[in-house]
Amino acid sequence: MGGGEVTERPTAEQIESLFVGALPRYTRIQVAGLAGVPQDLAERIWRALGFATLADDAVAFTEADVATLKRVRAMMEEGLDDQTVVRLARALGQTTARLAQWQAEIMIGTMLGPDERPTESDLAAIMELSRRLLPDFERVLVHVWRAQLAAAGTRLLAITDLTDEVVPSRLTLAVGFADLVSFTQVSRQLSERALADLVEGFESRASDVVAAHGGRLVKTLGDEVLFTAVSPRMAAAIALEFVDVIRRYGPEVRIGLAYGPVLPVMGDVFGTTVNLAARLTAIARPGTVIVDDGFAGAVAGAPGIQTGRLRQRPARGLGVVRPYVLRRA
Repeated sequence: MGGGEVTERPTAEQIESLFVGALPRYTRIQVAGLAGVPQDLAERIWRALGFATLADDAVAFTEADVATLKRVRAMMEEGLDDQTVVRLARALGQTTARLAQWQAEIMIGTMLGPDERPTESDLAAIMELSRRLLPDFERVLVHVWRAQLAAAGTRLLAITDLTDEVVPSRLTLAVGFADLVSFTQVSRQLSERALADLVEGFESRASDVVAAHGGRLVKTLGDEVLFTAVSPRMAAAIALEFVDVIRRYGPEVRIGLAYGPVLPVMGDVFGTTVNLAARLTAIARPGTVIVDDGFAGAVAGAPGIQTGRLRQRPARGLGVVRPYVLRRA
């Protein structure tokens, strides 16, 4: 194909040529040698990026792969160690794999009917549109990634201002869990297409609300989302608006918020504060936001917010907690 227009069913080689560029020329041993990277480290990097381990004589690597490994070597010469390089590769591989799969589904779903079997001309049309959009999308991708790096750096700066630590290994954050009420029951009554629309609508609205208030959407789990915010007031604004938005959308949502130290690992967050937010979500009634006593104290006196103390109750694995309901004043 060579990047030209596709007029019939694309082959695997044509797809690879479109998105990767030149066709494979090297084995895994050759590409590591040409890049000057130890063979065992190169294999760890490929696995971290999500690529299968191939036979010694399998020709599967391109000039771009050689250039990529040379860039890795240059980063190591600037001071990065093997473990850091592999961790960065794993972050890149896992994130871009989900991104690529998601985008492919969107493109195919946009150009085809929901239950249509694609014809050869359909596949050719998708390939041709991808060819035309690829350069622009690549530039947008890099720009958004840089903007997200800037946002991450800004959040870290705000956190260090609060903790007086240069690079805190444990961050003090507001953590929120939002959970669709009666999701299991509702999902049994929906078709696969309707269920997919429900989940996508929930996640997209969550993403919009969290981003609008400067928080971070950590992950989505179908009927649940986990988000963080630098301050309890920011998290409270997210939660209260989220309840209103989802109520207009259809199903009810319940949210648990906690404030305290968390451990950041691989873009996720862990620790007692995260567990507490999840437990508070479990005891929240539909359409309500429940917070812990530390969170309630942090938002006391904030304009437009009020809290009401509830009776103590047990939280699995955390003992007895004193929850508060969070409302608009």
